[in-house]
Amino acid sequence: MIRKLLTMVEETHREADQDIKPPTRKAAAVAVIANPFAGRHVADLEELIAAGEMLGSLLGERAVRALGIAPGAAESYGKAAIVGEDGELEHAAAILHPKLGAPLRRAVEKGAALVPSAKKRGGMGTAIDVPLGHKDAAFVRSHFDAMEVRVPDAPRRDEIVVAVVVTDSGRPLPRIGGLQVSDIEGKDGLR
Repeated sequence: MIRKLLTMVEETHREADQDIKPPTRKAAAVAVIANPFAGRHVADLEELIAAGEMLGSLLGERAVRALGIAPGAAESYGKAAIVGEDGELEHAAAILHPKLGAPLRRAVEKGAALVPSAKKRGGMGTAIDVPLGHKDAAFVRSHFDAMEVRVPDAPRRDEIVVAVVVTDSGRPLPRIGGLQVSDIEGKDGLR
């Protein structure tokens, strides 16, 4: 089912003429998979839902490893999918929503907040911005961010690109206020 796996790390060392110490880091783990339902309407999407569960674990663990951190040191996360033109947006939803979240949360330890997500249809080389939010408290504004992901030769008409992004920090130089990481209560996924 998997044609290709990619992992990339983005580090920001300098922003607005300021050194960022330590640098902010984002890791994307991406899978290019076959879409078993491309070109036809199928009512039962369980096969893609099960794929989402497997990919949540695989991609979450790969992203954390790419950062070289302990799972509990992950700070924010997000997920996204691009469906090739013979697929439906519902195919992306089947992968991303029912079961991908629980194994991703295990990969980053906890994850009380909703996992931000995006989905779209596109051809080879289509980019998608994977939205990010703090894993334990959605109101932490310093972690509202995104990472662009693109695979030059995917998705083909009958494929889906699935991406998970994990960070070890928020944005560089955050200063718009809001809940601070040090103030997270961790009770409801919001604060």
